[in-house]
This record gives sequence, structure tokens and C-alpha cells, in this order.
Amino acid sequence: MGYNHSAVDLFDRLRHFDILSHFSGDHLDLFCQCTSRVSFDAEQNILSEGDSGRDLFLLESGQVKITRSTPYGKYKLAVLASGSMFGETSFIDAEARSGDARTIEDTVVYQTSAEALDGVIQGNQRFAMALYWTLWKSMSQKLRITNDVLAQFFSKGGPKPPSSPQMDEASGEFKVGIGAKMELFRQQALSPMEIKFLASLSKEKKFDAGEFIFREGEDGDRLYVVLDGRVMISKQIVGAGEEALAFLERGDYFGEMALIDNKPRSADAKASDQGAVVLTITREVLEGILDIQKVSSLRLLRLLCGLIAKRLREIDDKLVGWFIFSAGSGDSLGLPS
Repeated sequence: MGYNHSAVDLFDRLRHFDILSHFSGDHLDLFCQCTSRVSFDAEQNILSEGDSGRDLFLLESGQVKITRSTPYGKYKLAVLASGSMFGETSFIDAEARSGDARTIEDTVVYQTSAEALDGVIQGNQRFAMALYWTLWKSMSQKLRITNDVLAQFFSKGGPKPPSSPQMDEASGEFKVGIGAKMELFRQQALSPMEIKFLASLSKEKKFDAGEFIFREGEDGDRLYVVLDGRVMISKQIVGAGEEALAFLERGDYFGEMALIDNKPRSADAKASDQGAVVLTITREVLEGILDIQKVSSLRLLRLLCGLIAKRLREIDDKLVGWFIFSAGSGDSLGLPS
């Protein structure tokens, strides 16, 4: 394992990574001050399952596989290539590492100290906005990939399920008072500006039990927040039917991934149990409040990062659970060795 600590060298290298492209020169310089360039030999652990560290890692070259221990051996959750970030979930939620990160070949990574980042974040909220934007974008991309991987696990390469017709918006008059909206956002410890902004510009919609809010494959132009009831996020799996990915309750956000990468919805969302009431926040409103130059939106961005970190852990647990349930008969999702 080798190290390179030249700040100038790090700046020149890191400024070419797309995931850091929104960092200003000053913010990237601060990031470099927390970062070391580290090389690893093939078949060497960078992280181990159960570790308590929160450092972030950015892959410069080589490949890294993410695996989880099971009674049937190591289960491969992902294979990461150049430009990938990892370690974000533990940075966000401070929980133990959920798997091993092991090199497949000689590999170079940038390791960013969580302790150093915490210090910079405390003193520079604009830097914090840039950093949490990076984490949100990275984890959202992983969540989209993991949703697709779940379908591959069950379908084993079968044809994609036929696309379903786009459902109509919930009809009929339904109104929620501004006070009820403000109370929802107040419970999430948002700033007064964010509470008023979201409460006044969000639109309420009521959905009956089993009614779709959006379907996989549709274009996404808004974010949703559960106000009442429950929402199920699911995928239609060839040969297995509908598989629930998550159940969301009051205060949970969903539908954000399509607003980040402008790709179609990666799963279905529908009202569960006794129906649901959701607030919709359009792309324009979200982009306004999450403007990287507006430090007042940092609380909301952190909240969204925490939500995605939770979903990533839940879906990884689901994949490992199904692998164990199938007595290890899965093929680690057909990922490359």
C-alpha cells in the first residue's frame, strides 16, 4: 500500500472527476486537504464488513468488488470502476460498514478523512452543500443500479416485463391545509425558509389503496413526500411478480432519482394499505431550494442523503436475504469477476 500527499498533485487529478465537477476551485482545494491518494495491490481489502470508519473513497484506477459474508460464502453486491465513490452510507449514517471493499487488481483510490471533512463542514456551509450534492448524486446512481440488479437476480436474464400504460393523475378535489403541510416539514427540522417554501409550493394528492403514483419507465418531473398513509416502492420481476423494495411512511421522500439523472423511473410507486396522501414538489421548486449556492437548503439535502443511505442498506439486505433463502444458488447477479 502506498501514499501520495501532494496537495497540488491531488487538485490536478481530482478536478477531472465528473462527480466533483460542481466543486469550485476553493471547495476542491478544501476537499484535497482532507484527502490522500492511496494504492493497493490486487486482492487487498480497502474496507472490511463491520468496520466503524466513515472515510470516503473515490476510485481512480483498477476495480473494487463489494461483498457481504453469508453462510454460502461471499455474496457480490457490486463491482466498481474508475470514477466510482464508495463509503458514502457510513459517512452519512455513522453505522458500521455493511460489506467488504476488496481490490480485484492493482488499484488506486483517493481516501478522504471523515474527521477532517467534519471539521471543514462545520466552518464552511457552502463546501458542505457541494459535498452533500456529491453524496446525493453518487448514492442515487447506486440506488438506481441496485434496483435493476434486484430484477436481474430474479429474472436471471429473462426479457423485461412489458411496459404498463401511464396512469392518470388522481382525480377529484382534495385539499390539505397549509398548517398540516408546515407541521410535516417542521417535524423534519428544516429551516423556517424551507418549511414555508415547501409548504406553499407543494401540491397535495390523494391515492386510493393500490393506486399507482408513478410507474417504472415513466419520465419523472417531481419529488414526493408522504403526508399520510403508506407508499410501496416495487418492481415487476419476470417469473416472480411484484417485489416490494421499500415501504414509506409519513415524512419519507421518494421519486428523487429521476430529478438527478433525468432518466425514467426505476420502480413503481403506489399507495398501500388504506391509501396515501402525498405532497408533490416539482423539479423547478426542488432545483430552487437545492441550489448549490443556497446554504439554507443544507438540512433538506442532508435529509435526502440520509433517506437514500437507508434505502441502499435495505435493498442490499434484501438481495443478501434472497441469496441465502435460495441456498446460495444465485450467480452474484452475473456481475463481472
